[in-house]
Amino acid sequence: MKHGIKVRRLGRSFTHKRSMLRNMVSSLIEHQRIETTVPRAKELRRLAEQVVTHAKEGGPRGYVKAAAVVRGEGNVHKLMTEMADRYKERAGGYTRILRTRIRESDNAPMCYIEYIDREGELRDSRPPKVFAVASSRTAASMAFEGAMAERLSAKKKQAATHMEE
Repeated sequence: MKHGIKVRRLGRSFTHKRSMLRNMVSSLIEHQRIETTVPRAKELRRLAEQVVTHAKEGGPRGYVKAAAVVRGEGNVHKLMTEMADRYKERAGGYTRILRTRIRESDNAPMCYIEYIDREGELRDSRPPKVFAVASSRTAASMAFEGAMAERLSAKKKQAATHMEE
């Protein structure tokens, strides 16, 4: 039984798949959008987002990790400078998959995979979620506590008037 299979084989050996995905990541960085099949795009998305995260780390360690995947010095430079700056406020979700058509020759579902927050994208992206440090007492919890305190004081007053009678 094939339990716990988390990756797609894509009909290739591991080394062929890794090489294909490295080529596709490099093309995606260079062109910012490519057309491919949906299963390939889903596998490519994992690798493309990891590479951007490594680039955002910066420093020698991030450079080495990104350069181990991306082919071409120009693509690595573009990733480390332009794209790392573009996504510094975003915590993940750097790519988008848009389904386009069914390929006629083999009925494979096709799609575009593209980086978001750039010029000429097919659909506008949502703004990045800003992760603020949450205090232990937010405005909603303080309002809830105030409402509960009012209810408790009202019940105490009602009980006190009931005892007096």
